Amino acid sequence: MKNNIHLSDLIADSSMADDYDPNAMSVEKAKAWIANFLNPIDQKETIHIKDALNRILAEPIIATMNVPNHDNSAMDGYAINLDLLSDNGPFKLKVTGKLFAGNLLEGNAEEAVRIMTGAIIPSGLNAVIPQEHVELNEGVITFKTKPQINQNIRHIGEDIKSGQIVHQNGRRIAPCDLGLFASLGIDSIRVYRKIKVAFFSTGDEIISLGNPLLPGHVYDSNRYSLIGLLKRLDVEIFDLGIIPDDKKVIEDTLKKASNIADIVITTGGVSVGEADYMKDILKKIGEILFWKISMKPGRPLAFGKIGKCHYFGLPGNPVSTMVTFYQFVREAILTLSGQTPIPKIPLIKAKLLGPIKKIPGRTEFQRGNYEQDNQGIFKVSPLKDQGSGILRSMCEANCFILLHEDTAHLEKDTWVDIQLFDSLI
Repeated sequence: MKNNIHLSDLIADSSMADDYDPNAMSVEKAKAWIANFLNPIDQKETIHIKDALNRILAEPIIATMNVPNHDNSAMDGYAINLDLLSDNGPFKLKVTGKLFAGNLLEGNAEEAVRIMTGAIIPSGLNAVIPQEHVELNEGVITFKTKPQINQNIRHIGEDIKSGQIVHQNGRRIAPCDLGLFASLGIDSIRVYRKIKVAFFSTGDEIISLGNPLLPGHVYDSNRYSLIGLLKRLDVEIFDLGIIPDDKKVIEDTLKKASNIADIVITTGGVSVGEADYMKDILKKIGEILFWKISMKPGRPLAFGKIGKCHYFGLPGNPVSTMVTFYQFVREAILTLSGQTPIPKIPLIKAKLLGPIKKIPGRTEFQRGNYEQDNQGIFKVSPLKDQGSGILRSMCEANCFILLHEDTAHLEKDTWVDIQLFDSLI
């Protein structure tokens, strides 16, 4: 990470200048450029573990106790003393006590003790034989197979040992972690605060829901797609609505957004013919780079900074908005949140069930539907309608078919990389 560096400084850096081409930036190079300006937040807060799902740990979790904190039975049965058994069976032992989880021993632990799952193993007993493997008759158990020492016994610290680092900071907290914290007696933890994201749509043609649709106007779908995407990432959301094509209003809104958020996202206004309009505003109040990414859909992309706030200008076409969010904004949010390591989007090999037409020279994210056959092989069918304005394609598909820059036309049964929608966020 580079701190306190300006976009213009980085462009002028001779070691990176060869990688910078605003008219033909590859997806991976654009990600690398953006990464130079992403430093995780350092503000922390203490929360109860019941509210901690999907939050990012800000401090390591160190166990102050053993789990379990005593040797205990792994099943219902009989705890026995193997030293009393001969080499050959059948074996007979007298039941001299009984013990239930959470209770004290009733009787004596001499030969065999009736024991339940989770109960403490009495001193002198060194194996548990399952109840279904014995016959009980007038207080005596009979069994044919001699168990191994420590069989069916869970030992102290077997799960977690006192002093062990359970999790490092930077971990995104999963459901299993909540139970793990509770098993250690931990009821509150330190986490990084949530990333704050402000966003708005631009364009005089964009209409809010609830208003009549006039000729030449369209309802604002991008904001609602962004709301869904951002909620999946568990960030704090500031929806600033629709902003008309008015320089003063846009400038004021960007200033407001940059004062309350870590990231500002706009949709529309970054394509050829519109870039100078937004560029003038952003140059005045911050720094901005406009790129033509070698990708489809989602070619125009703007990235910059307004003070300490990061800015992403996404294309206005509905599919392009979602694709560029998945490929660029997602990783930026995870980085700023303090999550380590940043989870990469998994690529899965799948066999094409139909041909694909493509021209080399750009990365394409075609929508497709994958399935697994009986042998576990992934197969994928490209959707017929791939236009960047066809939002329906994102709803009908369940994956992106990732077609790399050097890929040309592909025939049926060719192996390709796919990104599952469920793995993206």
